[in-house]
Amino acid sequence: MTDIRTEPAAEVPARLSTLDRFLPVWIGLAMVTGIVLGRAIPDLDETLDSVKIDTVSLPIAIGLLAMMYPVLAKVKYTRLGESLDRRSLVMSLLLNWLIGPALMFALAWLLLPDLPEYRTGLIIVGLARCIAMVLIWNDLACGSRELAAVLVAINSLFQIVAYSLLGYFYLELLPGWLGLDSDGIDVTVWEIAKSVLIFLGIPLLAGFLTRTIGERVKGVEWYEERFLPRIGPVALYGLLFTIVILFALQGERITDQPWDVARIAIPLLAYFGIMWFGSFAAGLKMGLPYERNTSIAFTAAGNNFELAIAVSIGVFGVTSGQALAGVVGPLIEVPVLVALVYVSLWAKRRYYDAPATP
Repeated sequence: MTDIRTEPAAEVPARLSTLDRFLPVWIGLAMVTGIVLGRAIPDLDETLDSVKIDTVSLPIAIGLLAMMYPVLAKVKYTRLGESLDRRSLVMSLLLNWLIGPALMFALAWLLLPDLPEYRTGLIIVGLARCIAMVLIWNDLACGSRELAAVLVAINSLFQIVAYSLLGYFYLELLPGWLGLDSDGIDVTVWEIAKSVLIFLGIPLLAGFLTRTIGERVKGVEWYEERFLPRIGPVALYGLLFTIVILFALQGERITDQPWDVARIAIPLLAYFGIMWFGSFAAGLKMGLPYERNTSIAFTAAGNNFELAIAVSIGVFGVTSGQALAGVVGPLIEVPVLVALVYVSLWAKRRYYDAPATP
């Protein structure tokens, strides 16, 4: 096996910007700001949720698109074909479509046996594989942008084809086999495809056109050294804006039902930790270079909360326990995966950058 320390590592900026270095602080402030706004302004949640793109609140949709565009503009599309090897593809597919949903199903039933609505909501979250925020976490952790883009595209295709079938299996068929309560969902392929086309298709097309036209008109050097640094912070501004809106939409429920939120958070914390650490450890064992291992780990640990929330609201209603579980998902995912970015960078120094022992 090739020594992992000799593999090429992802580029790490010589000096992080103030925005990057204090990201946990900004995220904490964004959470507090959202909760305060949600509590202080009457009917703010209804106002923010009154205008939608597909089934997602327009402000959240704007934040998500702002998050994804700069990251996808950084992708070197001519290298996409070089970025995917069989090991990475097989590992990612197993983690995302076999292990991830099964793990969330098991955790939901083990830790929420008395709360069927929240349990169903968590299973719906587990079925929705990440196609958005994972690009932010991967970029911050210096993973492979090209591999992350390919894996996100593959997840999107699988999501369109498999989401409804997996929903039937985990919410109706498997519980019936095990003698458990069942609570099915009815989601069409088109409803899932719309979410993918909006939240991945639009920023992906914009990023591709920006790089293609920018390099053709101004040159690669201008694009890489002048244009990308200017638009880079937009992704994090979009992330912080999205966090404020999410917490503002659910601020009242979070403060009024803290015990329910805590109960939902426990299986989510276990899920994110098991998926990320299990994936990263497997990649180390397989000798994957850091940037590829990081991309696979974050893709495996993240979830498509836009789709999960949309499905929960569409099937069970905006005030349902399923919808609350869907919303708590990103509220827990964001700080946990930010912490895992720092863990990932520490692991790079510990396992990849350290000199190899003779």
